[in-house]
Amino acid sequence: MPSNEQRREAAKRKLERQLVRRAERARRRKQLTIAGSILGVVAVVAVVSVVYVVTRGDDDASTASASTTSASADSLIASGRTEPLPETVNCSYPAAAGPAAKENTPPRTDNVPTSDEPLSYSMETTAGNIGLTLNNPESPCTVNSFVSLANQGYFDGTTCHRLTTGPGLKVLQCGDPTGTGQGGPGYQFADEFPTDTFAEGDPAAQTPITYPRGTLAMANAGPGTNGSQFFLVYGDSELPPAYTAFGTIDETGLATLDAIAAKGVQGGGSDGPPAEPVDVTNIVSDL
Repeated sequence: MPSNEQRREAAKRKLERQLVRRAERARRRKQLTIAGSILGVVAVVAVVSVVYVVTRGDDDASTASASTTSASADSLIASGRTEPLPETVNCSYPAAAGPAAKENTPPRTDNVPTSDEPLSYSMETTAGNIGLTLNNPESPCTVNSFVSLANQGYFDGTTCHRLTTGPGLKVLQCGDPTGTGQGGPGYQFADEFPTDTFAEGDPAAQTPITYPRGTLAMANAGPGTNGSQFFLVYGDSELPPAYTAFGTIDETGLATLDAIAAKGVQGGGSDGPPAEPVDVTNIVSDL
């Protein structure tokens, strides 16, 4: 049972995240109001960027250099959906090709809420605590799955199997009970924000955008293959908008990630297991 001090700390973290979330919602409303009143052309800047693919089921980061137009974080990930979702949505979690890496029950599928009430979770690791705020309004089916797995203890005792420290991708990847990058929950589900904001065949869906420092997102092995693996962004990263962003990381969590990254990757490379192993003790609600 948590001590009174732990409860107070959890309550304090929750309040701080709620205040941040409220300020963010107010900022988004202001941005949308301004955007709606402006008639003009938004200038974009062509940049040469290195794109790293964050995969589930393959720890090799494929790279490609291309001259692309990179959307800013403020215009997409940080500003959220321009069209809100209904109050509830139905989700689908069909069976994946491989079996579950750890026993679990798939999440509910009907009437999943998209409420903007923050969902705060603490990810306790052997390297320190990482506080998470889950973003229900943007990616409700992803949050629904993550919460279901966390509440079942699916992530308990698992290893964060991948750390990247390159100039274009700075993430810690976790969520695979096998610790190999091959495991999942035995089901999969569709991509959500920002992927689902692009029309099918839209060339912009392949244009790298910034996943800002502090983003919590899903790893995948292609469209519609989300499972249990997720990545925590500790430095602005350039990726195609093919990875569902479903939450944010608090300052304590970012400090933990910075410390993990500072110790580097096994073998001295820029992509591989963390030099100092990072195990997830549990992921629990702060409520």
